[in-house]
Amino acid sequence: MRGSVTVEMAASPETVWELVSDVTRIGEFSPETFEAVWLDGATGPAVGARFKGHVKRNGIGPIYWTECHVTDCEPGKKFGFVVIFNGAESNRWTYELAGSGTGTAVTESFALAPGAVSRVYWSLLGWHRSRVNAKGMRQTLERIQAIAEKTQEPQA
Repeated sequence: MRGSVTVEMAASPETVWELVSDVTRIGEFSPETFEAVWLDGATGPAVGARFKGHVKRNGIGPIYWTECHVTDCEPGKKFGFVVIFNGAESNRWTYELAGSGTGTAVTESFALAPGAVSRVYWSLLGWHRSRVNAKGMRQTLERIQAIAEKTQEPQA
């Protein structure tokens, strides 16, 4: 009920973090979530900030809004949020950044919240959704990579 993908990017952790933590840009990166807006007057990432994401499941539908709460907000290191469904956490998404000699290793991961519904869903459709999520995370990270590497400041 979890998975992750890592992509090495020739960009600094700070450059990458600016992209992954700006939820209003998610439509540029994600194959499923095509827009997001901050809620309650939030204008950027902070632990506890809320936003909603507009999702086109599997890239074909159904289309719906999700409520999300930022759980991790460490510039240059980590950005994470939970998706809320019927007042409870349903899924947790995290971006972890690790600087390397050549740039940044970026890991995107998801973890379904534990519970009976998740276990049943995962046992019936998990094999398919796991592949869809892995493909989507790789696409997301590769799209972020293209922008991060293009906008990376040259090293002196």
